[in-house]
Amino acid sequence: MKKPSSSSLRALAYALRGGFLVRPLAIAISLGASAAILSHLEERYPFLQHAVPRVLFPSNTDAQSAQTILASVATSTMTVVSIVFAILLMTLTLASTQFSPRLLVNFVRDRVTQGTLGIFLGTFSYCIAAMPAARTLPRPFAPTLTVMGAMALTLICVGWLIYFIHHISNAISVNNIVDRIRRETELVVDGLMQERRRPMQPAETVGAFPGELDVAIVSRQSGYIRYVDIDRLRSLAKSYRVCLRLERRIGHFVPEGVALMRLTRGERITPERREEFLAAIDIGPTRTLQQDVEFGVVQIVDVALRAISPAVNDPTTAISCIDQLSSIMIRWIGRAPPRRAYYDPPHVLRVVVPWIDLEGLLDLAFEQIRHYGAADAAVSLRLMRAFTDIACTVEDPNIQKAIVGRGKRLIAGCEGRLHGDDLARLLRRFVSLEAAQVLASGSRQSAGNL
Repeated sequence: MKKPSSSSLRALAYALRGGFLVRPLAIAISLGASAAILSHLEERYPFLQHAVPRVLFPSNTDAQSAQTILASVATSTMTVVSIVFAILLMTLTLASTQFSPRLLVNFVRDRVTQGTLGIFLGTFSYCIAAMPAARTLPRPFAPTLTVMGAMALTLICVGWLIYFIHHISNAISVNNIVDRIRRETELVVDGLMQERRRPMQPAETVGAFPGELDVAIVSRQSGYIRYVDIDRLRSLAKSYRVCLRLERRIGHFVPEGVALMRLTRGERITPERREEFLAAIDIGPTRTLQQDVEFGVVQIVDVALRAISPAVNDPTTAISCIDQLSSIMIRWIGRAPPRRAYYDPPHVLRVVVPWIDLEGLLDLAFEQIRHYGAADAAVSLRLMRAFTDIACTVEDPNIQKAIVGRGKRLIAGCEGRLHGDDLARLLRRFVSLEAAQVLASGSRQSAGNL
C-alpha cells in the first residue's frame, strides 16, 4: 500500500481545517455523545437528578414531557439550521457576484459560520441521543438533567443565532473582507520570510549546478501548485545525489505533461523516485494561502478592479483595497526575501525554488489598478500616497528608486485623463514621494558618518 506523502497530508489537513466538515461534525458528535453518556449516568446514579430544581421539572417519571421537550427542541433546531444555510448561501452568492468568486473560500473557512452550524447540529444530535432514555417501559424514567441540558442548549442557540446574523452583516462588508485577506496574507509572509531585511541586503546568489539539468519530471495532473515540501525535496536530492530546479512558482498553473522540475544525473532517477519527487508537491484545482503570497494579493486586486469598473463605479472600495495592499507590501519589503537556493551539505546546491521578486509583486499589486483607475482622481491619489507610505519604511535605495519609478509611471498614465486641478494634486503627492526618498538617503548618510 502506498504511503501518503507529507504534502498530501498537509493539503488534506488544510482542506479539512477550512471546510464545513471537521469543526461542525466534531461539535455535533461531541454533544450527541455527551447526551448519551449523561442520560446513562442519570439512570445509574439517581442522585444526579437532584441538581434539577423541582420547579422546572417536578417529576423524573414523566417520560412523556421529557420526550415532548426533546422532540420540540430537535424540530425547531433543524428549522433554524435551514435558515442558517439560506443566510449562508445568500452571503456566498453576494460575495461571488459583488466582489470576486475567489473570496468564497474565505467565507467557507470562517470559524463563526462553522461554529454556528456545529452548535445547531450538535443540539439536534443531543436531543436525538437523549430521547431513547426517556421511556415509560419497563419503568418510567425521564432524564431530567439531560433535558435541562437541551433547554440550556436552546438558549445558547438563540443567542448564537443573533450573534451569527450580526457577524454575517459585518462579514459581507468589503472593508472587513479585504482586511481579513490582508491579515491572512501577512501570516503567509511571516511564515515564509521570518528574517528581517537588513539595510542594503545583497541579493541571493545561486551557485551553478554540478551538471546539466538533463531530466524533466512532468506533472501527472493539471492544476495549481499549492504547496511545496522543500525539506522533503532537499532530502530526496541528497539521498539520490542529484540536484533539481522547480520550473514553476507556487501558485502557478501546471498542465498535465508539462515539466514540473528538472534534475541532474538522469540515470539515477527511476520511476519510483520520480513518484517520490512528485509526492513532495501538492497540486490542486484552486489556489490556497498555504505558501502563496500572490494569491492573497490577487484576491484584493480582484475586489479593487471590480469596484472601479464602469458597472460598479465604487472608488471608495478600491481605495480600501489599495490601503490593504500597501500594508502587505510594507510587510513583504521589511522581510528578507525567501531563500531560493538550498544546500546539503554546505556548498553543494540541491534545490532551487523560484519566488516572485519585488518588481513582480509591485506589478501584481498596483499595475492593473493604476491602468484601469487612471481616470479616477481619488484612486490615483491614493495610489501615490501608498507609494509614499511604502517608500518611508524602506532604507534600500534600489527599492526606493523602484517605488519612485512607479510614481512617475502613475503620473504619465494620468496625464490627459485627469483634470488640471486633480493632476496638480497628484504632482504634489509625487513631490512628497521624492522627498521621502531624499530624507531616507540623508538618514543613511548620517548613520554612515556616525
